[in-house]
Amino acid sequence: MAAPSGRSGWRAWAALVPAALLCLAARAAAEPGTAPGAAPSTAEFDVRPGGEVHSFSRSLGDYGCTFTYSAQGGTNEQWQMNVAVSEDNGLFSCSVWRPQGKSYLFFTQFKAEVKGAKIEHAMAYSQAAVGAQRDIPLKQEEFEITDTTVSHREGKFRFELSKLMIVAKTPRDEL
Repeated sequence: MAAPSGRSGWRAWAALVPAALLCLAARAAAEPGTAPGAAPSTAEFDVRPGGEVHSFSRSLGDYGCTFTYSAQGGTNEQWQMNVAVSEDNGLFSCSVWRPQGKSYLFFTQFKAEVKGAKIEHAMAYSQAAVGAQRDIPLKQEEFEITDTTVSHREGKFRFELSKLMIVAKTPRDEL
């Protein structure tokens, strides 16, 4: 997923593509009714400590997102998941985050999985933007991205998670 390092113009362009995809997904999430027959959906859920594995899922038409995790310390935290489909039905987005910005739980594992689409771009953050604070991304070595999942990398993940963003390309029927 990294751009070639030899050409600075190519690097700049490659850096803009994920940002553009995230903007498109955010616009789709902010505008109700953007996808034919499928309005964006945001749901709240509790992230619970205790070391047990928990999952939370949302679907929108043929596409779905499941967040699976295990956490320790503290008490329940209120989190949100948003799923949306772009106006042209070409992209599916899934965002999972703690609205207060920083989670105080220690995540021993996490995985977000999309159904019905292939991940084009994903990012995980140790702190989500709130107020004057900004998103703080995890180091690339802390998580891994496959065609359908974003998950912690065993032995590299530093137990901090506050936000996950995924933009996935939906399959298209060509005429």
